[in-house]
Amino acid sequence: MKIGLALGSGSSRGWSHIGVIQALAELGIEPNIVCGTSAGAIVGAAYVANNLDNLENWALSITKFETAKFFELKKSFNGFINGKRLQQFLLQHVADENIQIEDLSKRFAAVATDLESGREIWLNEGNLLQAIWPSFALPGLFSPVEHENRWLIDGGLVNPVPVSLCRALGADFVIAVNLNGDLLSRQPQLSSFKSTVPKTTAKPKADKGLVGKVTEYVSAKTSAVFAGEENKPVQPGLFEVLAGSVNIVQDRITKSRMAGDPPDILLTPRLADIGLLELYRAKEAIAEGKACVQRMAPEIQHILDTLT
Repeated sequence: MKIGLALGSGSSRGWSHIGVIQALAELGIEPNIVCGTSAGAIVGAAYVANNLDNLENWALSITKFETAKFFELKKSFNGFINGKRLQQFLLQHVADENIQIEDLSKRFAAVATDLESGREIWLNEGNLLQAIWPSFALPGLFSPVEHENRWLIDGGLVNPVPVSLCRALGADFVIAVNLNGDLLSRQPQLSSFKSTVPKTTAKPKADKGLVGKVTEYVSAKTSAVFAGEENKPVQPGLFEVLAGSVNIVQDRITKSRMAGDPPDILLTPRLADIGLLELYRAKEAIAEGKACVQRMAPEIQHILDTLT
C-alpha cells in the first residue's frame, strides 16, 4: 500500500509540517509519495531530500529581525521578498541545487498556479528547487516565476491541500495536513482593532524603511499610530489585508476541494494565532504539528490496520 502525504499551504504555519512528519515517523508511518503546496512544498522538498533536520534547526533559530531581512523595496516593484536571500536559504537549508525529482527515493510534486489561465500546474519532474519556487510565490510578496514560458504563482490559489495530486501519483492512502482549517473562526475581527495611542500624545513615527515596517508587523506592534480618536476602529494595514484575503481564499477553496476529494486522514493543527509572516514562531508550530498527530494517532492506526 502506497501512503501519500499532502502538505498544505500556510506560510509561517508551514513549520508545523516538520512536527507532523516527525510524529508520523514515531508511529512507523513513512509516506511513499509527498506532495506540497506553498510552505508545504518547501518542507516536503527538505524531507524528500533528507534535509529536514537542517531545515528545522534553521527554523528554530530565526529571529524577528532576521525574518524582516527577507524583505526589500525594489525600484521595479513586483514583490517584497529579497530573491537572493531566499535562494541562499533554499540552497543551505532545503536541498542541493543539483537534486532532480526523478532521482529521489520518494515520489514528489509541488503545486503552482498559471497566472494567465488560472490553471493548476503540477511540478513533478526536473530540478527540485526550481519545482518548489513557484509553488510559494504568493502574489504581493513574491515575484511570479517563469517556468516553461509561463508565469507561475502560489499553488494555494488553486489547490491549498494537494490530496488530488497524491492520488494522481498513485497513493492508495492519503494523509492531508490543512494549516488553514481554523483561521476564519478564530482570527480577531479587523473592525475590533483599537488604537492604544492617546489622542493628545499621538505623534507620527519616523520612516524606518521597509525592514523597519516589517519588523513592526511581525512583532505584532503595528498599531494605528496615525489613527484618529481613541477607540475608533482602525483601518487594517497592507499585511493585514493581504493575510486576511489569503486566508479567505484558501479556506473556501480547501473546503470545496476536500468535499470532492477527501483524504483518508485529515490533520488540522491549531495555528490560528500564528500570523502570515511570523516565521520566528517555528517552535510553537512544530510542537502543534506533533500534538495534532498524537491526538489523531488512534484513528490513524485504526484506519491503517483495516487496510492492511
